[in-house]
Amino acid sequence: MGLFDTGVSAAASGPGRNAPLAERMRPRSLEEYVGQAHLVGVGKPLRLQIERDEPGSMIFWGPPGTGKTSLAKLIATTAHASFVEFSAVTSGIKEIKQVMADAERAASMGARTILFVDEIHRFNRAQQDAFLPYVERGALRLIGATTENPSFEVNGALLSRCRVYVLQPLSEDDLLGLMQRALGDAERGLGAQGVKADEDALRTIAEFASGDARYALNALESAAALLRGRGETRLTKEIAAEALQQRVLLYDKSGEQHYDLISALHKSVRNSDADAALYWLRRMLAGGEDAMYVARRLIRMAVEDIGLAAPEALNLCLSAQQAMHLLGSPEGELALAQATVYLALAPKSNAVYRAWSDVAADVESTAAEPVPLHLRNAPTKLLKALDYGKDYQYAHDVEGKVAAMQCLPGSLEGRRYYVPTEEGRERQLAARLAEVRRLQGRE
Repeated sequence: MGLFDTGVSAAASGPGRNAPLAERMRPRSLEEYVGQAHLVGVGKPLRLQIERDEPGSMIFWGPPGTGKTSLAKLIATTAHASFVEFSAVTSGIKEIKQVMADAERAASMGARTILFVDEIHRFNRAQQDAFLPYVERGALRLIGATTENPSFEVNGALLSRCRVYVLQPLSEDDLLGLMQRALGDAERGLGAQGVKADEDALRTIAEFASGDARYALNALESAAALLRGRGETRLTKEIAAEALQQRVLLYDKSGEQHYDLISALHKSVRNSDADAALYWLRRMLAGGEDAMYVARRLIRMAVEDIGLAAPEALNLCLSAQQAMHLLGSPEGELALAQATVYLALAPKSNAVYRAWSDVAADVESTAAEPVPLHLRNAPTKLLKALDYGKDYQYAHDVEGKVAAMQCLPGSLEGRRYYVPTEEGRERQLAARLAEVRRLQGRE
């Protein structure tokens, strides 16, 4: 018996009364679907693809609770197709291959199948290759869902055969509308319980949900259960806060959010925006990021973006890292915050960073010339006879402690790598560098 004999389809009966509220309140039509107006609004690209019944496969990329699964089910309903749902977390590619083989047999008899694979990025590249022949032959429509950037996590060959649609977190108004609908729906929602909610209670839940519809509806259900246990029907802000317990922050320490937030922190520091830098730092730590990773990135900022304009920044960041190591959370986080504010407000220079990059380019692209003879040591008579160390000038014996002596290889003579700025301490270094070059006869 094939998997399709189980009757899994878009037309299957809806979830039972014991299912979570978020599952019961899934939209039954595009008119009920909330959010993603840039995709499913009138005349928008995905809406047109659905209305024209175009058979192409697609990838939905977006945060949790933004409607990826609901949208896939609506597409299957509109297309009158069997809907087979798998999660790459719990299912193996062997099971899905069987589904695809069944779908191909069904297609030969005129039936249509939509295979929905949640967390498709969990399959490795070789496993994702298994979808290719079935997608190419049109045996089924593949809809993959992922919270990770498909450019990095989905096989390029498969990605080229799918349209990628980006789903955004729902707005607070969207979440308010969803919760109000659930409160008024006696069939699927909480309408039969007679719960009445203050607007500020619903807005509290919407704020805490961070754009996640599933979280908002499940939090609303928890609040309703709390009321029921107390024999009450009015949901206040205080009861909503009690039901929420802890705010959900969208953050994946190894995924897209990890890189987005550290980028925001680094660029805020670089732009001298202390307030924004503190905000992104707190977001990362509250999301569970490794504080020592953050400390290492602050050290990098000190050497990359502040440099010699404020050389004490490096020591401050090293001290903050040590404080975090000794104190742990939450006390040590204040040291990271202190370092972050200092980095943001410190004078900025990437002169050493650019110089180091230029040196690296020359090391890679120019000949590895021998060290000039006058810079070599001559510990033996033979080496002295070969002119090792000849014409070397001991800097302490000359005026200004700077000898007029070329120290770069011959082909790079006169090459300048370090060009100090006029920021902070580097202004003094710039003056010193000019004096050194004068004494060397290079100015």
